[in-house]
Amino acid sequence: MNAPTDPRIFAVPELCFATVPSGVRIPYVASGTGEALLFVHGSLCDYRYWNSQTDALSQHFSCFSVSLSHYWPVDEAVAQSAFSWRQHVAELAEFIRAMHLGPVHLVGHSRGASVAFNLARGYPELVKTLSLADPAGPLQTGAAAAAPLPSSSEAVRERVADLIGQGELDAGLELFVDSVSMPGIWRKSPASFRTMALANAATLPKQFRDPLPAYTRASAAEVRCRTLLVAGERSPRMYRDNVEHLAGWMGHVDKRTMAGASHGMNVTHAAAFNRLLRAFLGDQAA
Repeated sequence: MNAPTDPRIFAVPELCFATVPSGVRIPYVASGTGEALLFVHGSLCDYRYWNSQTDALSQHFSCFSVSLSHYWPVDEAVAQSAFSWRQHVAELAEFIRAMHLGPVHLVGHSRGASVAFNLARGYPELVKTLSLADPAGPLQTGAAAAAPLPSSSEAVRERVADLIGQGELDAGLELFVDSVSMPGIWRKSPASFRTMALANAATLPKQFRDPLPAYTRASAAEVRCRTLLVAGERSPRMYRDNVEHLAGWMGHVDKRTMAGASHGMNVTHAAAFNRLLRAFLGDQAA
């Protein structure tokens, strides 16, 4: 990520907690009034990742940003439980119901976009619109199973897990972040982002053991709500391929490319990302 220009990014808002029926205590921040707009973070992030969006869009919506279980601040009661994208989908559904928010405008980034996609599939009554930025996860384009990660990517993941396990967090995170964005991004990213990533470093080995489900034509057809698909112009090919195929498989889709942006587009190009999201949601809010 390039250094953001908005000084409010990663400012500390008031943190609240919602205990859902399963017992998970979900950290969240909320601001604004209007229809509910719920943000779902991806790898190494937490509720703080969306501050540039909630600050701007709370003028038009009730904005909620959550930390999924195992991410900072960690609830010790669930710290030893299984790390699972399925669990994250289920707990978000519980959160929406417990907070009486649904149906929500749902926004997800990277791994969080996969969680959001599967929430919209499994709980269509809870999602009014879906916005996916650089959705992560494998792609299955035919009858054969989705192709495995390239050996080079597997090697990177193994090395990242080893470095984190040895306590060399900065080196491990630099290797991972640069691999999913572009070389040199970790060192260029603001200290506030690196602080957040370091706080969530322990989740990386866990997520490597919890592969995301593949996007398929059939699964995409199960998402019936209006959807915004966003790819960074400079994002790695896997994310752009996912957006391209999902746009062809899903109905009611608005596909956009963020000019000059890579994977962390909502931070590095916050104003442009917010305008894009606001335009899409403005058409759907009535």
